[in-house]
Formats: sequence, C-alpha cells, structure tokens
Amino acid sequence: MSATTLRLYGVVPESIVDGPGFRYTVFVQGCPHHCPGCHNPESHDFAGGYDRTVQSLYDEICQDPLLRGVTFSGGEPFCQPAALTELARMCRKKGLTVMAYSGWTYEELLDKHDPDVDALLSELDILVDGRFILEQRNLELVFRGSENQRLIDMKKTRESGTVTLWQA
Repeated sequence: MSATTLRLYGVVPESIVDGPGFRYTVFVQGCPHHCPGCHNPESHDFAGGYDRTVQSLYDEICQDPLLRGVTFSGGEPFCQPAALTELARMCRKKGLTVMAYSGWTYEELLDKHDPDVDALLSELDILVDGRFILEQRNLELVFRGSENQRLIDMKKTRESGTVTLWQA
C-alpha cells in the first residue's frame, strides 16, 4: 500500500457516533487484534476490502460543509499510518478535527518507534486506545465500547508529556 492509497472496509459520510459532531468515518481494512465481540469483524482480513486514494476521500470530505471532523476506525488504522497521516494533514488544513481508534494503547504505539505511526499520532486531536474487551463492554460510554479504552486528548498529551483524557 502506498502513502496515497488506503485499503478500506468502508466509509460513513456522516456519523454522529464516531466522535464529536458530524464526522466522516473511514473504516480501514485489516486488523491484527481480532478482539472477541468486535463491532467490525469483517474488517479483520488484510486481503479484504477495496482500495481508495487519499485524494478521492479528501475530495468527498470537502463536499460536505456540515462535517466537524474525520475519524479513522477499522480495522486497525495504525496498520496504514502513512496514508492516514496524509489524509489527516489535508483535513486539518481544512480546519477539521482528526480522531482515530486503535486496539493498541498509546504507550504501545509509542513503543513501536515507527516514524509513520509517530507522524499519525502527531496529527490526531483525539485517540481512543486499547483493545475492545467484551467483558468490559458498556453501551453508555461516550465514543468507546469497553471500560478499558481511553479517550485521549492528544494536544494536551503532547504538551504535557503525560496522557491527558479528553473531556466532552
């Protein structure tokens, strides 16, 4: 996969459940976690889905003046960090917020010491981290599925050097 193409499971052009405000949600294809009870198990197979260019996604995003932000979900977004970083940069220049879900914790992502992962983290406003744990499922949580997952305010986390949770 190049930095200009993404392997997708699908998109939701206007979501209100994948972050604050109207959001364009990109569901990437491929996930190594295979969490029991996953909301999108069809997105696990790295060979599934379809290819789409970053530019075509951005062009579609730009057509909707109601959007407040873009959310990367999956699948596992951090398996395609270079292309998502490019899309995130484009969206941020347009004034949109960028949010991502990951089955890895923030600390695990940092421990990868992967420049592409670090670049994607640097573009995020909010990160929901941690695997979905079926035994900790809670339908009353905001923008996450299980109690162990954190909503991380990435700007404040970068500024302070310690994980700071996002407040609605």
